[in-house]
Amino acid sequence: MEGGEEIEIAEENEFPSVIGRKYSPVVAHDNDSAVIEMSSVRPGSSSSLPNHDLKKVKVGVHPNMASEERDESLSNHSSNGPQRESKLELFGFDSLVNILGLKSMTGDQIPAPSSPRDGEDITLTLEQPKPTADKSGTLMGVFMPCLQNILGIIYYIRFSWIVGMAGIGESLLLVVFCGSCTFLTTISLSAIASNGAMKGGGPYYLIGRALGPEVGVSIGLCFFLGNAIAGAMYVLGAVETFLNAVPSAGIFRETITRVNGTDIAEPITSPSLHDLQIYGIVVSILLCFVVFGGVKMINRVAPAFLVPVLFSLLCIFVGIFSARHDRPAAGITGLSLESFKNNWGSAYQMTNNAGIPDPNGNIYWNFNALVGLFFPAVTGIMAGSNRSASLKDTQRAIPVGTLAATLTTTSLYLVSVLLFGAVATRDKLLTDRLLSATVAWPFPAIVYVGIILSTLGAALQSLTGAPRLLAAIANDEILPVLNYFKVADGHEPHVATLFTAIICIGCVVIGNLDLVSPTTTMFYLVCYAGVNLSCFLLDLLDAPSWRPRWKFHHWSLSLVGALLCIVTMFLISWAFTIVSLALASLIYYYVSIKGKAGDWGDGFKSAYFQLALRSLRSLGANQVHPKNWYPIPLVFCRPWGKLPENVPCHPKLADFANCMKKKGRGMSIFVSIIDGDYHERAEDAKDACKELSTYIDYKQCEGVAEIVVAPSMSEGFRGIVQTMGLGNLKPNIIVMRYPEIWRRENLTDIPATFVGIINDCIVANKAVVIVKGLDEWPNEYQRQYGTIDLYWIVRDGGLMLLLSQLLLTKDSFEGCKIQVFCIAEEDSDAEGLKADVKKFLYDLRMQAEVIVISMKSWEAEGEQQESVEAFSAARRRVASYLEEMKEQAQRDRTPLMADGKPVFVEEQQVEKFLYTTLKLNLMVQKYSRMAAVVLVSLPPPPLNHPATFYMEYMDLLVENIPRLLIVRGYHKDVVTLFT
Repeated sequence: MEGGEEIEIAEENEFPSVIGRKYSPVVAHDNDSAVIEMSSVRPGSSSSLPNHDLKKVKVGVHPNMASEERDESLSNHSSNGPQRESKLELFGFDSLVNILGLKSMTGDQIPAPSSPRDGEDITLTLEQPKPTADKSGTLMGVFMPCLQNILGIIYYIRFSWIVGMAGIGESLLLVVFCGSCTFLTTISLSAIASNGAMKGGGPYYLIGRALGPEVGVSIGLCFFLGNAIAGAMYVLGAVETFLNAVPSAGIFRETITRVNGTDIAEPITSPSLHDLQIYGIVVSILLCFVVFGGVKMINRVAPAFLVPVLFSLLCIFVGIFSARHDRPAAGITGLSLESFKNNWGSAYQMTNNAGIPDPNGNIYWNFNALVGLFFPAVTGIMAGSNRSASLKDTQRAIPVGTLAATLTTTSLYLVSVLLFGAVATRDKLLTDRLLSATVAWPFPAIVYVGIILSTLGAALQSLTGAPRLLAAIANDEILPVLNYFKVADGHEPHVATLFTAIICIGCVVIGNLDLVSPTTTMFYLVCYAGVNLSCFLLDLLDAPSWRPRWKFHHWSLSLVGALLCIVTMFLISWAFTIVSLALASLIYYYVSIKGKAGDWGDGFKSAYFQLALRSLRSLGANQVHPKNWYPIPLVFCRPWGKLPENVPCHPKLADFANCMKKKGRGMSIFVSIIDGDYHERAEDAKDACKELSTYIDYKQCEGVAEIVVAPSMSEGFRGIVQTMGLGNLKPNIIVMRYPEIWRRENLTDIPATFVGIINDCIVANKAVVIVKGLDEWPNEYQRQYGTIDLYWIVRDGGLMLLLSQLLLTKDSFEGCKIQVFCIAEEDSDAEGLKADVKKFLYDLRMQAEVIVISMKSWEAEGEQQESVEAFSAARRRVASYLEEMKEQAQRDRTPLMADGKPVFVEEQQVEKFLYTTLKLNLMVQKYSRMAAVVLVSLPPPPLNHPATFYMEYMDLLVENIPRLLIVRGYHKDVVTLFT
């Protein structure tokens, strides 16, 4: 793009066009960002339209371009290249998906571009991709790290001793047992790793995405500790080998161990503890400097460590086959059938701390103890997955490389058991810990070098994987305390490496290899069990997203692998097992409290989903038995007025919803309706739903939030009451606030809406609870005294009784007593009714005082003046409403109309309703002055009466009662007499 030259755009170089927009690449400077020219063809237009019919598109150019170049390039870009009509315009795809969509699916954080609107210009600049670090393949990225980590110190300086102690038979069983554990774990690891793109973190990433962040972080931190301690174990092994090979290098005096009860009468020397500590600290620091150099340096150094190891193995096998003939030594029999037979059985016995047989020793070895000692020789299978961020293709490299390394080392161990058992006597096997160097050809020094490089290579891999694992956990920002170890993409985790080095050096100071080894084993086994359980859960659930490329897996294999890991832990040491599991549990508990929960689509969520589906199907759609009835309140958040502190739901309405659950068990559905068109208010509804959900969590209500957009509140509620819920998990109680403000603020639309909601609930057979005096409703800290009074007028399935019992379970009402008021006909047997109600409450296991009120007692003496005045005012207003309706009907020459519907009103019936509600109100005021809360039956709206009349009846009923629940049940019993 030099000199303002016009750029020719070849037709075949165009991007696929969608919705009439054309993407054409523009040649830029070498260092300039790639610029895309986009023309948008209006729907219905053809490609042959002139330029003025096309929208102008701004093109982003490199900021370093001169202004003349910029203007010239823009003018050049405005010329049209060959245009083609879009064939996918019908689908309405955004063309930008072709470029950015697939990247976003892989987890890359790419801002979603907004679609252009008519008349707007679009600027689109694509930067050149940043150069990425070189990625490793299967051989160098997985197989060699795994092989280097598995072939560690245990094989060289403990394996022959294990054969001598356990015998050939049990040694084969030991190898098969431990190898089966890691082999099954490898199968599970391969299945999970091949189920999609994998970021850094190795097993932590896999477990966390399968079992959730809490489990992932707890097991991931344990595995991090295991890797850090394993580094110390390998360093101690290398130093011990070096000091045995070069005794003169020791600074302090060596420890001499006399051999008791063996045929070899020569003293056995072991390095001093202080020498192990000093040399171990120095070696650990040197290895950490190498790790600080990054993955590139480690990949360059790794072959230098591994090649001598492989050569030393070759020398060991050559030496075994030529041992007797080349240079006979004491205890070395060469490959002998007699030695094979003698070494077939076990010889468990007491040893000293150096592992030398001693009847007065303080350590007794058995098969369980040998499992703990040998198991680190089969660990290291996670070395490749620990470096997942540095692999080209994790879905292929991890399964192939890890499985190849596992099978190779297990085969090597099985062959070595047979060869070591046949080449030397048992005494030689038990006393010469470096038998592999003794029999090596042509001289032991080669094996010493191989042992040292092998252990240092394994230590290097452990110290490389551990900080990357810790950095991956920190980058997920689950635990704020780990933020110090966060690292940007493409950078080395130096802080995490320093922390790992401190842990490693601390374990080196212990100086006892046999003590460090079981600790490492436990943390590895916890991780392996987590991997197996992850695969077991994912395989068993078989979610649509579970499509691993690795097909050789089954949930039963993963379950067996997990059980093997747990059994192995207890075989090694039940004390170490309890400590490691307790540590993992403490981390889990800490993460669940302090951690930032994230939804990673883990297997537990899938399990909950499938369990919910099965439970929902098992519930069916039949009527729920009263013993299994739970209140599922639908809390209608319509404020009927202003909300305090601009919250999405009245705070006391959320408190009341909690009062309807026994010990917090149950679910509430909080619903709000937004008036308007759904297409225009959809985004507003999403924002309101998030706000309401956040508030529900803040109020500690177990429930969900739903926002519905509808043309009116009546239509919205009618849709909600018909469709909300599934099967028997539909809401069965509608909870809302009484609209006390309807007359005070002259809100003429409230009566019709309120009456319509009640009628909808009756038609849908939903119970209704209307709360009057919501502002005075107590919270959990405000204790109430007095009584809970029930005015039981109509049969409601026992809902009012059940609500009173649920209120007593709350701290705020536990000091109250229940009183049940029954209304008796004038000529009925009041005492008989009282006895029947008492018997009924006794059978229901409910304690309450029963009070029967006859119709005569309705003529209360000394009626409340305020209520009488309210009655007179209501009569006047009703008469005024009726007169207005009659005048309107005469003018329009139509029947009486109210709320858009014809009405039929008898003035005598209206008077009766007003008088009935007045007397009930007076009775409540007389008998329930000291009540903490009053519950009264909800009268249904009379047919063909205006909504305004019903509101007058209700206002007269609730007059001067500070805290009132108006309850209407439905045609289902919610309590039962039978067990």
